Amino acid sequence: MLAKRPQWGIILDTFTPVLAVLAALLIGALMLMALDVNPIRAYSALVTGAFGSTNAIADTIVKATPLLFVGLGICIAFRGGVINIGGEGQMIIGALGTTAFALALPDAPPGIIIPASLLLGFVLGGLYGGIAGFLKAYFGVNEILTTVMLNSIAVQLMNFLLRGPMIDPDQFGRASRIPQTARLSAAFDLPRLVPTRLHAGAFIAVALAILVYIFLWRTTIGYRIRAVGLNREASRYAGINTKRYMVLSLALSGAFAGLAGAVQVLGLYHRMVTDGSPGGFTGSAGFNGIVAALFGQLHPLGTIPAAFFFGALLVGANSMQRAVQIPAALITALNGLVVVFVVSSELWRRRRARRREMQAAAEITHAAQPVTPTPLEAVNDR
Repeated sequence: MLAKRPQWGIILDTFTPVLAVLAALLIGALMLMALDVNPIRAYSALVTGAFGSTNAIADTIVKATPLLFVGLGICIAFRGGVINIGGEGQMIIGALGTTAFALALPDAPPGIIIPASLLLGFVLGGLYGGIAGFLKAYFGVNEILTTVMLNSIAVQLMNFLLRGPMIDPDQFGRASRIPQTARLSAAFDLPRLVPTRLHAGAFIAVALAILVYIFLWRTTIGYRIRAVGLNREASRYAGINTKRYMVLSLALSGAFAGLAGAVQVLGLYHRMVTDGSPGGFTGSAGFNGIVAALFGQLHPLGTIPAAFFFGALLVGANSMQRAVQIPAALITALNGLVVVFVVSSELWRRRRARRREMQAAAEITHAAQPVTPTPLEAVNDR
């Protein structure tokens, strides 16, 4: 009879990301103490900054929205056995397409232009992510390398367009031009909960998380994506076109990142603007979304609270910096600690899962072997 999985092991796997965050915050507390800052006061400021008022909670949700979009795409990619590091570039491509489309049709009905712009951002992000998927599936090019390089291409394209063809006409004649587009028509803004910055994009993200769960676990295509991610060779032997589903996984992952960029334009910025770096527009959501997905254990529904948590961490960290007057570099280091610990905890959890699978397989093999009776048992049987 196979040994049952210990209850404490289930609990440990479930709370591993939480323990990782607590460990990161503990090390952060030691860093704060080294700067003669009371860590209790600092973390209290963090919590108050993220949840202390209606506007604070709204800002947390707004910050979490692009993380959730990107995280959903990461869930699909990882379940399909590929890695998408190109969320930053895919967000930019989706946002550029959405902005250009909305600027080209300033008098279009909002009921048409808003869904069409969001769909365009989704499609363009998917096409951009699909490039890496195609190169991976048909030419064996490492998708980590291609997605990172595609990030750089998207950033340079954005810088070129926002300083030239798409620059705000009001910037002409100024000594220092701000690399940004014109403000989109106010009619194209996503519905917002006044007086906060909370917009409808957050509710769209949550609804899509539920749909992604249904897609991955309740549809044939989702089953094939997960099968390819679990065992590519076995899936190919079973007749699944593994190359097609590898491309599809990265394309869908890029599509959700592109949709994140479109929502940022229509719901938050209402224009494209940059400081020349990818984070100037994305706020590093393309990378933080990966951590949110890992924190949610690569499950679409688990990514919802995970994105909310990291949104709170990002918003609260800024408030903590202002409250206790710590260097901005420490905030970056604290965020980095959380990222490292969460990613490491996911690798550790997967290693434990593989060890359990190997142990279960060994027990099955042992149970299937015939038992050879001892000489005394053979005599007694006679």
